[in-house]
Amino acid sequence: MIFTDTHTHLYSEEFDIDRDEMMQRAINAGVTRFFIPAIDSSCIQKMYDLETKFPENVFLMMGLHPTYVKDNYIDELQIVEQELASRKFVAIGEIGIDLYWDKTHLNEQQITFRRQIQLAKQYKLPIVIHCREAFDEIFEILEEEKSSDLFGIFHCFTGTYEQALQAISYNMKLGIGGVVTFKNGKIDQFLDKIDSKHIVLETDSPYLAPIPFRGKRNESAHVTLVAKKLAQIYNVTFEEIARITTENSKAVFGI
Repeated sequence: MIFTDTHTHLYSEEFDIDRDEMMQRAINAGVTRFFIPAIDSSCIQKMYDLETKFPENVFLMMGLHPTYVKDNYIDELQIVEQELASRKFVAIGEIGIDLYWDKTHLNEQQITFRRQIQLAKQYKLPIVIHCREAFDEIFEILEEEKSSDLFGIFHCFTGTYEQALQAISYNMKLGIGGVVTFKNGKIDQFLDKIDSKHIVLETDSPYLAPIPFRGKRNESAHVTLVAKKLAQIYNVTFEEIARITTENSKAVFGI
């Protein structure tokens, strides 16, 4: 039984004291595939170090996270392009628009999101989308950029049923994490209407820990708690969720 964590920030400083132990806990729990999103240039070397240490388990993305889009975004985008030209990555991510913290750089976020979608098409890679209070803005750009070669994951999906269907219409799978276990998470109320071929598992660790760890540091082993909740929602076995979601992740990332 193999679980895949399609979104985990293993390089986070929150893991500096026990990263190896945290990784071993996940592997012992059957979580053996870890997909690592970039946020900006500051994390790149840490990502490479992880890949070197866990070459059979760690797979890297490249991208500029929307909350890290600042006045120097052009410089950061150039670094993304340089890295993409220098080696292979499994996706462009995480990219998107975030209007929760700060709307100051909305225009720059839109430019950056669009440019990275174009890079994904150029390199024939999936995108991994970060969306917070920005569904309309994200969908507007996806509508303009949609094509048969644009696909990926709507990371940490927390939208409505209608928004889920719209995301799926753009060849996106829904990244389901700890929010599905929250009493006020809401997505558990309609997920059974979404075919399981459209979902993948994620933690977004060290953030968004599922019940009963909500509010504490999240880690990749907890993806199994998300899987248990999904097994209840879909009325299938725990093992079946592991199989389906790992197959779905392979369909996105190609590995």
